[in-house]
Amino acid sequence: MDGINFTLTEDQRMLQDLARDFARNEIAPQAEHYDHASEFPWPILKKAQAAGLVGVNIPAEYGGAGASLFEECLVGEALSWGCTGISTALLINNLASLPIIIAGSEEQKKTWLTRLTEGGQLAAYGVTEPAAGSDVAGLLTNATRKGDEYVIKGSKTFISNASVANFVVVFAYTDRSQKHRGMSAFVVERERAGFSVSKKFDKMGQRASDTAEITLDDVVVPECNRLGREGDGFMIAMKVFDKSRPAVAAQAVGLAQRALDESVKYAKERTTFGVPIGKHQAIGHLLAEMAMNVEAARLLAWRAAWAVDQGQANTKWASFAKAFAADTAMQAATNAVQVFGGYGYMKEYPVEKLMRDCKVFQIYEGTSQIQRNIIARELLA
Repeated sequence: MDGINFTLTEDQRMLQDLARDFARNEIAPQAEHYDHASEFPWPILKKAQAAGLVGVNIPAEYGGAGASLFEECLVGEALSWGCTGISTALLINNLASLPIIIAGSEEQKKTWLTRLTEGGQLAAYGVTEPAAGSDVAGLLTNATRKGDEYVIKGSKTFISNASVANFVVVFAYTDRSQKHRGMSAFVVERERAGFSVSKKFDKMGQRASDTAEITLDDVVVPECNRLGREGDGFMIAMKVFDKSRPAVAAQAVGLAQRALDESVKYAKERTTFGVPIGKHQAIGHLLAEMAMNVEAARLLAWRAAWAVDQGQANTKWASFAKAFAADTAMQAATNAVQVFGGYGYMKEYPVEKLMRDCKVFQIYEGTSQIQRNIIARELLA
């Protein structure tokens, strides 16, 4: 393909349509229930697995769809239009599989990735701790080697799908004296002795996704559960961020697009002073601003994903996309509530939920402030 082309291939359009139809028919109608009940959406997950929408990034040789990161973004945006809480529950396998895809041996990939595809299992990604979130190097969990095994002790918090995951990729220090170069990554099965999960957190938004704390109390894992070499953990985590941040940006775009769509629809129906409110410049300009930023955020997510698919460095682009899309989603949801006026503040209207769901995009996968630190560092390097 020569030059720049924004046209999706036939396969990409089909994948996007599949995800869009699933969001409109299976996710959106159930979003209010799962938000209110704060339940994990098991029935929707099973349907998504059957439709091939879970673990799309896993290579075909391990039972996945073998989707590119760009294609993963198409799916993530479409599903997130329906509900970002439910889409997060469905898409965490994408995140948890990344360190295995990046650093796993052939045997490890066959073992763990096929559990997610053919076995229909769920996984989680364990980096964040009570005292270490954006500062990955500041984590306190240790993995002490004893012969051909490791004994892991520590805790992980704000872990999505923690209560339902069959295994977790855990990052821990194997040699703290080496600082970030002494961190390693391990696959830890939930049935191992010493592994426990707290009661899930009662969250402001994205309540359909399960979020809880994991305690690792002298959990013993074999050496074959370590991903890569000892000391590779920090670099694995950084490579994961380069691939996960464009995908998270795409989810934020999906929410922002939903906020825009709901606002445009309402602005056509609601009348004041004898005309639809969209005819008033104050509202029209809000909608225009939302639409411009949604398109810009989408293009940044696509650009960051495209760079990965081309084998290019994308750290700066991933931070551009993640920060801008998260901020865009927050502003779009705020503006949507404003367009709806008093009704926007009521739970029976969809934009109230959008405003609660969107805030976390500015927090997880590296806060919006951390993204700006990364961008500045990249510019000055």
